[in-house]
Amino acid sequence: MPTPLGANNARIQFARDLLTKKGRRERGVFSFEGPTLLADALRSGTSIDALYVTQQSYEAVPLALEMEARGIPVYIVGERSMRKISDVETPSGMVAIAPIRLDAAGDLLDAPGVVLVLADVSDPGNAGTLLRSAEAFGVNRVIFGSRGVEPHNPKVVRSAMGAIFRQRIAVVTPADLHAVLGEWNVVGLSADGEPLEGALRGHHRVALIVGNERHGIGPWRPLCTRLAAIPMRGNAESLNAAIAGSIALYEASKRLNP
Repeated sequence: MPTPLGANNARIQFARDLLTKKGRRERGVFSFEGPTLLADALRSGTSIDALYVTQQSYEAVPLALEMEARGIPVYIVGERSMRKISDVETPSGMVAIAPIRLDAAGDLLDAPGVVLVLADVSDPGNAGTLLRSAEAFGVNRVIFGSRGVEPHNPKVVRSAMGAIFRQRIAVVTPADLHAVLGEWNVVGLSADGEPLEGALRGHHRVALIVGNERHGIGPWRPLCTRLAAIPMRGNAESLNAAIAGSIALYEASKRLNP
C-alpha cells in the first residue's frame, strides 16, 4: 500500500530540494514529472527510487500500481504538496525520483563516432532539445560544460522528452576535456569557421562543440582543431544554439554513418 505523507513530512522537503542544483548535487538524485516520462524511464531501464502521486493520479494511472508491484516506494501527497515539489504551473500529479548517472569524459571518447559537447549552453530548453536531436541522429554521448545548465535541471529533462534516460553524459571543464581528447577532431560551431561539410570530412572521431547562446564557444575555442559555420542563404545573422546544433548533428551523423 502507498504511504500517505503530510505537508510537513521530511520526504516532501527532500523532493522539493531536488528543484535546485544544490539539492540535486548533494543528494545525487533528480526528479521528473508525469506518467509519460516515467514510462519512458522504465522502458530505458532507469531505476526509480521513489514515486510521489496525488490520490487522483494514484487511482487513475496504472503505472503507480506497477511501481508498488516492483517494490518502489510510492507516496500519496496532497495537491498543495505536489505543487511544492513540481516545477510546472499545472502539476501532472506524479513526480518520480531517480539516481543521477554521469560518466567520465574519457569514457565517452572510447570509441569512434560523434560526441556532442555543449560548451556552457545556458538555456535549458536548448540543452534539452539538443539531447533530443542527438538521440534522433544516433548520437548517444553528450558532454556538458560545467558552467552551463546542468543535464538534470527539470527543464532540460522535460525538453529532452526522454532522451536523458538513454544518453551517456559527462560534465567537465575545458581543461578536463582537453586532457582526454587525444586524436579527436574537435569541431567548434562558429560564424567565422569554414563550411561545416569540409570540417567534418575525413574524420571518424568528431567532438562537435555547440557554444553558449551569447558568448559562443568562448574558452572552449582553444580545444578546437577546426571551426565550422553553417552556410546560410537568407538574411538571418545567426541560428539559435538548438537549431545550429541540430543541423550540425544531422550533417555529422550523415557523414560518419552513411
